[in-house]
Amino acid sequence: MTAEAAAPADRVGRGIGLYVLAILLLASMDAVIKWLSSDYPTQQIVFFRALFGLLPLMAILAIRRRFRDLRTRRLGGQLGRGVLSACAALCFFYAFGQMPLADAYAIAFASPLFVTALSVPLLGEPVGRHRWVAVGIGFIGILVVLRPGQAGLDQFLTLGAAAALAGTFFFSLSVVLIRRMTRTESNASLVFYAALVTIVVSGLGLPFGFVWPDPWDLALMALVGLLGGFGVIFVTEAFRSAPVSILAPFEYTAMIWALVYGYSIWGDLPDGWVLGGGAIVICSGLYILHRETRRHTNRAATERLAMAPVNQTGAKDEN
Repeated sequence: MTAEAAAPADRVGRGIGLYVLAILLLASMDAVIKWLSSDYPTQQIVFFRALFGLLPLMAILAIRRRFRDLRTRRLGGQLGRGVLSACAALCFFYAFGQMPLADAYAIAFASPLFVTALSVPLLGEPVGRHRWVAVGIGFIGILVVLRPGQAGLDQFLTLGAAAALAGTFFFSLSVVLIRRMTRTESNASLVFYAALVTIVVSGLGLPFGFVWPDPWDLALMALVGLLGGFGVIFVTEAFRSAPVSILAPFEYTAMIWALVYGYSIWGDLPDGWVLGGGAIVICSGLYILHRETRRHTNRAATERLAMAPVNQTGAKDEN
């Protein structure tokens, strides 16, 4: 049986509900970040996001008396991933302030493409021609979003678009590191050390341009952290209930919220280039997910057949 079949229907439904809710919370967080970015420097927003984002995690650990989950066997890896997470947050938060949310999301959806490409040199994972073709098509989709040839070079790669691309790259590196660390590190420790390092990294920039927030804006900064903190917790709980292959497509509901927030608050509507390019990127990511799921299913089936008393023949993996 596949993991999808083995998972009870009620748990899968619960996982989907939690994941959709988590995406809504994270998209709402990004909208508040964009709102604050007009008055506050990026590093300040990142600092408060990480600081207040720790509160939900620490509260849950305290209620469950599970502070031992913060222990780590790979402190160096945790710190390195924390730096990557901080860089990704700084880049994404800056991009949100420079461009419409939907445009930034269309670029950020390329993360599966980066992860697939990076898994070869960093993890030694085999990537077949089907997934390489999907990666190539996905990057074409990014070019469509950026629409070279429709404007000068300064409009082709604006600071906001460059920041979104850099943020996607740093985030993807972080995801690759997580793949190497989940065997020994708990989810709580991964969240905790990433937030801790982000507080330190962004805190180093606070003396440069710090703006004292009024009570309302301070409350919004706290809201940013709480939305992000609970969003991450709901993502974790969702993956405990349902397989990644079922939940991953629902990540793209973030584009719906980006369109809703972008139009209702700032009057932003993406043009055909962003919608078309974003659709290409999303389809490429979904195809990579399909091939990845199929590869793991075939590997599990092969391992079971290898244990059977009958000789079996296998086909070359073209994932």
